[in-house]
Amino acid sequence: MSSPEKKRKRRKTMKKPSPTTQSTTPNPSLPDDLVLSCLARVSRLDYPTLSLVSKSFRSLLASPELYKIRSSLGRTESCLYVCLEEKDSDDPNPRWFTLCRKPNRTLTNDITEKKRKKSSGYALAAIPVLHSRPAHWSGLVAVGSNIYNIGGPMDKEHSSIVSILDCQSHTWGEAPSMRVERNYPAANVLDGKIYVTGGCKDCSNASNWMEVFDPKTQTWEPVSSPGAEIGGCDIHKSAVIEGEIFFANSKGLVYEPKEGRWNWMGWEMDSVDWVWYSYCVVENVLYNYYCGEFKWYDTKARIWRNLKGVKGLPRFARGGGKMVDYGGKMAVFWDKIVTSDGCKNKMILCAVIALERRNSEEIWGKVEWHDTVLTVPMSYKVVCALSPTV
Repeated sequence: MSSPEKKRKRRKTMKKPSPTTQSTTPNPSLPDDLVLSCLARVSRLDYPTLSLVSKSFRSLLASPELYKIRSSLGRTESCLYVCLEEKDSDDPNPRWFTLCRKPNRTLTNDITEKKRKKSSGYALAAIPVLHSRPAHWSGLVAVGSNIYNIGGPMDKEHSSIVSILDCQSHTWGEAPSMRVERNYPAANVLDGKIYVTGGCKDCSNASNWMEVFDPKTQTWEPVSSPGAEIGGCDIHKSAVIEGEIFFANSKGLVYEPKEGRWNWMGWEMDSVDWVWYSYCVVENVLYNYYCGEFKWYDTKARIWRNLKGVKGLPRFARGGGKMVDYGGKMAVFWDKIVTSDGCKNKMILCAVIALERRNSEEIWGKVEWHDTVLTVPMSYKVVCALSPTV
């Protein structure tokens, strides 16, 4: 038999290994504790993208163990959450989103690509939470890693219900109800406690005007107050500055919780600039947006001053933007109608502004980035922006 014939015969007698005879060793995988240790070191901005990897990743990203590790490593960070509601909808459930980083896209050296507007790299990712209560007429605050939805209408009536959104697992829970049913109350956080004011049916009773919730003891307590005769019932806006709570629509009423004392700030602060328009407090300074300008309130001089240096931002409607303290910076959300599609949709835009105090009379802002982060139907509106620490 010739050599080529022998080779052909050997080929015929050699059998290919069947799937059952092949190695059954599974693909190596990392233990969960090692994966959690790695994920804890990743910015929360990347979690929405990582949750798309697999079901096991989604489970790990929502696990309490992950956030214990993040806390022990000092990796907790401020996270932006935005609530949108649809006007005149049969479905009252609002939609919640969180700011995330877009996945890296393929880089190109094409000249035309370089000429295009550079994207910020951020977007709003939808949070798959169920059974969210309406938020437009509620008091909304962030305490630690939780968002509290306080009061508001239930079946067109005032309610005392308090819901909690756990921003680690993105699930809703219930807190003890308030002592008083309220609709559109003012809510503030000071020293880890939640102070809720106004919005009750019977504000003539001074013990109803304000109450405070302690998340540690899970209890509500009344706060001795001047009542509606002095403070008024319609307290929709308030702010915490240097350990005091300032109330709009109340002739400059101020409360000092440590002393249990009420004072009058005067008319200068309780002006239309703050009462009706977008505002937030960053590092004990009250900021607002009014007539195309950002302003800040000088508590010593008792006047509003312009925030200098903010350039490149388009104007947005008065009262139409939502401002929030974002880890010492100011984040602003507003919407803009998309005219190119026949005004059927609107863009949700975001800007992050770094703040620098240069002297007692000057604060400068620098726009770090601004971009469209979401496109929604025209019927949606931004209800609130919050920044829990997760």
